[in-house]
Amino acid sequence: MRIGFALPHYDFSFPDGKGVTWPRLLEAAQGAERLGFDSAWVSDHFFLDLERYGASPEPLMGSMEPFTALAGLAAATERVRLGTLVACTPFRHPAILAKMSTAIDHASGGRFDLGLGAGWYQREFEAFGNRFGTTGERFRNLEAAVQAVAALFQEGPVDLEVGDVKLAGAFNHPLPVQRPGPPIVVGGKGGPRLLRLIARHADGWNVVWRMTPEDYAPRVASLEAICGEEGRDPSTVRRSVGLLTVVGEDEHDLAARYGALQRWMPGGALDGTPVEEFARDTLTGTPEDCLKRLGRFAELGVEEVVVSAAALPFAVFDWSMLDLFARAVLPEARRL
Repeated sequence: MRIGFALPHYDFSFPDGKGVTWPRLLEAAQGAERLGFDSAWVSDHFFLDLERYGASPEPLMGSMEPFTALAGLAAATERVRLGTLVACTPFRHPAILAKMSTAIDHASGGRFDLGLGAGWYQREFEAFGNRFGTTGERFRNLEAAVQAVAALFQEGPVDLEVGDVKLAGAFNHPLPVQRPGPPIVVGGKGGPRLLRLIARHADGWNVVWRMTPEDYAPRVASLEAICGEEGRDPSTVRRSVGLLTVVGEDEHDLAARYGALQRWMPGGALDGTPVEEFARDTLTGTPEDCLKRLGRFAELGVEEVVVSAAALPFAVFDWSMLDLFARAVLPEARRL
């Protein structure tokens, strides 16, 4: 199993509570590579509030733009794979997505993965003049984008009309370094329509940030059934799961680290939540506990787990915990 790292790139993302800067993001990515993580990921929001995670909707938290940030990180790293988890397709025309992805793929020497999603955060859509629309409309946009980007990664020219996307003689050269193109990973919990899109057009499927193997298993069964209907070998769909993560050397150390996380969590959102409850659908426990859970996901065909080292996505509340994870969990996870 590969282990990825959700890079801290928001104003809430760092242990000291200070805002994101380029040097901090760069240091985090290079640190992930040095510690041995297989991949490093950024998300795609103009800004974010933390109401979804139990805190106040104010203040708004800033973020780095993912594609330009990843282009910079591509030139500053050597081994670690880089990707979006996930890019919001309504924000950019598929041709722009394809061209930017191709450029990052070249800059990184073929180390880029393109994660795509439909978008969910209505507040940022409206703030920047983007129509939020219905869930169905956003999903149709995702379906069209996945097909168009995949086509533009090929030799071309491309003639394609799907949804609102119309390509007539579209041409994307130079071609990406990776052939037949950077892997396209679609993010979502796994309803039938999403899984059918993945079976037909995508390379991988990702779910985040809280998930148990027991809840994941029926989704895998649905994916395999739909792949059968579509004539695709389900083992060719790369499965990845992102998980909020807290690890301690032993039970005493875990309790201490979780207490520190509760104090760090904005708005006291974890106050009153015992570690046992938090651990139910996250990657939380001793190294042995974490490896046991990773093993159960591996049995369900998960090839990569992306850790977010806090109770928020794309955040780190204690750098020493990441060091512990890299030392005590990561090497054994590779054997799963």
